[in-house]
Amino acid sequence: MKPPMPNLRDRQREETRAQILRAVGRQLETRSLEDLSFAEIARDAGVGERTVYRHFPTKEALLGAFWAYMQSQAFGQAERSKPMRSDRRVREAIISATRDVQRPMRILIATDAWEPQVNGVVRTLTRVVSELQAIGHTVEVIHPGQFKTFPLPTYSEIKVAIGVYEPVQELFKAFEPEAIHIATEGPIGLAARRICVEWKLPFTTSYHTRFPEYVSARLPLPLAAGYAYMKWFHKPSGRMMVATPTMQKELTAHGFRNISAWSRGVDTEVFHPRRDDEPDIFADLPKPVFLYVGRVAVEKNIEAFVALDLPGSKVVVGPGPQLEELKEKYPDVIFKGPKSGAELAAHYACADVFVFPSLTDTFGLVILEAMAAGTPVAAYPAPGPIDLIPGSGAGVLALTATEGLREACLQCLQLDRGKVRAFAEGFSWRACAEDFVKNLQPYPEPEKTRFWRRLRRLARVRRRREEAA
Repeated sequence: MKPPMPNLRDRQREETRAQILRAVGRQLETRSLEDLSFAEIARDAGVGERTVYRHFPTKEALLGAFWAYMQSQAFGQAERSKPMRSDRRVREAIISATRDVQRPMRILIATDAWEPQVNGVVRTLTRVVSELQAIGHTVEVIHPGQFKTFPLPTYSEIKVAIGVYEPVQELFKAFEPEAIHIATEGPIGLAARRICVEWKLPFTTSYHTRFPEYVSARLPLPLAAGYAYMKWFHKPSGRMMVATPTMQKELTAHGFRNISAWSRGVDTEVFHPRRDDEPDIFADLPKPVFLYVGRVAVEKNIEAFVALDLPGSKVVVGPGPQLEELKEKYPDVIFKGPKSGAELAAHYACADVFVFPSLTDTFGLVILEAMAAGTPVAAYPAPGPIDLIPGSGAGVLALTATEGLREACLQCLQLDRGKVRAFAEGFSWRACAEDFVKNLQPYPEPEKTRFWRRLRRLARVRRRREEAA
């Protein structure tokens, strides 16, 4: 049974909502998020101020909707537009405090990306949580699976949580965290940020995706709009964790502050070179085999790989909204769909070269997974590859961000797979988790104890009043 078509009133309501959100984007060209005015937004959108408040009763609701709007548009197939230059003011802040990673803490992580999503952010967070628990920390994860969700338009694999603010408050109160980390900038992250700011709780954040770049490339919104939201979101954070020095420099140039390094790891037992007793899953394909693993989506720049004139075979592993389009356009490429565990590891180990064409990732966890399997990596000189590959003997960078990927792929065929594996062995998830703990901003004693005790007391008083009424 087909879903009912929206009536005229519903369509008008959605169009008004979109007008308001587009006006927010235009306003961000000339002002910061702190200076956003509902009156100015209403004037820009051509609606009454009451209309803006009716759709978005609070600034947090407006910003959460603007973030979801940017995501839905960026993951779609909108026309590309020329990005505008963003604010390049530099602000520096040096954070020198250290953490005892062995002292057990109650750590709360708020994230909009969690299982069953399959991506580098989810793999990083799930492995870090496991390592933190092994060290002795108690970890609570607030994630979309705990709330009502709706699939992101054009990208149903991503579920967006709704109605999260009050439930997230209750989860904070029930867990009473010593340290809080907000991993993403979506509705759950926004709710956690609002609580931390209102309750004056210290917290940290992390920056996983160059989201402003691929939003700007697909929407008539300036690069400054995406960065304005990101800077506003991360500004109260005690530390913003990033994966590479290149991203640290880039974000500093965009005006971010309190940036700290947070390494990544790889499971060298799961991802390993093919052993003599293991079959070659690509035995029937013409060699050499060039492999891509990851989300099949426009922001991953996959077409730069599948369109290359390479000998042998090109294989793509992973799900995503661009899968059917690329299958039809490139019939000579083998699309294997999503893989995981030992099956995914076998694809890495049996490939001759791993190709990483993305320009929007901040690290690229799949790079380390391929290297752990002994498979050299060809990539563009973007954040992640440019921090890992030069001087490693484990891969080759293209000449520029648009040229030379084919040559890099062919040069990788000459690399020693043993040296590639040896390079990957220098990364571990335990070191990644320890970096994470060192960057946290725990609530200092005795303020922490007093705060949660006072909150419990207020909750009891409120319950008694409700019962008396």
